[in-house]
Amino acid sequence: MTAISGPIVHVRSAFISDVHLGSRECRADLVLDFLRQVQMEQLFLVGDIVDIWSLRRSFYWPQSHNEVLRTILGKTRHGTRVIYVPGNHDEQLREICGSRFGKLEIHREYLHTTLRDLKLLVMHGDEFDAAVQCSRWLTALGSGLYDVTLGANRWLNALRRRCGYPYWSLAGYLKSRVGNAMKYVRGFEQAAAQAARRRGVDGIVCGHIHRPEIVELDGMLYCNDGDWVDSCSALIEDRTGALELWHWNDLGTALRPVASASLLSDAA
Repeated sequence: MTAISGPIVHVRSAFISDVHLGSRECRADLVLDFLRQVQMEQLFLVGDIVDIWSLRRSFYWPQSHNEVLRTILGKTRHGTRVIYVPGNHDEQLREICGSRFGKLEIHREYLHTTLRDLKLLVMHGDEFDAAVQCSRWLTALGSGLYDVTLGANRWLNALRRRCGYPYWSLAGYLKSRVGNAMKYVRGFEQAAAQAARRRGVDGIVCGHIHRPEIVELDGMLYCNDGDWVDSCSALIEDRTGALELWHWNDLGTALRPVASASLLSDAA
């Protein structure tokens, strides 16, 4: 698809998750570029926006992380409705679900209806961990080894940028090549789709596993908005109600649609 560029992009809704403010892997610079260039009527924060787990291990909070929060709050003052659905890394906020602070709302989950009348259940996704069988080795890959991979990824891409090469995800490559990892991803997607089916909605929007995806599973639309430590992606509902995944270019400020809902979102 053609790259989207320009100072401001107007959309109906944007969904982001797994920003992990407070961790060294957070790409706060790209989050800020995204928030400043994209104007939305509704912004969904789909969990793990602040990484309280990481802050407890080793406190890290540079000015850029303050700027992300300040920019989000600034959007509420300029008319954007912000819906925060906490995840497992910021689960303390689940204690105040149902609260409203101006145009900032905190919900345990949320039912969003698109302009094309699709009903989408919005959840972080850690709720499906118990439903997905995985080995101890995969659990380690998902925590400690994943952190090591992200660290190596940061250094590798710094070298690639110096050489003029675009961003490349080492973590994403390993996930797509390791059989057990893909088994976990597919199991997670199926569990999420089944949850949407039980609730009688058209699909689900989640994060948690840091793998952006739009796919139709047995009539259910599964949308994962990715993360902002590796894929730097967002799920976008444009002004016509169509759904797309956008990836923020690591070498500039161009947004590139990388996937779209091919069946359900095209139904007027």
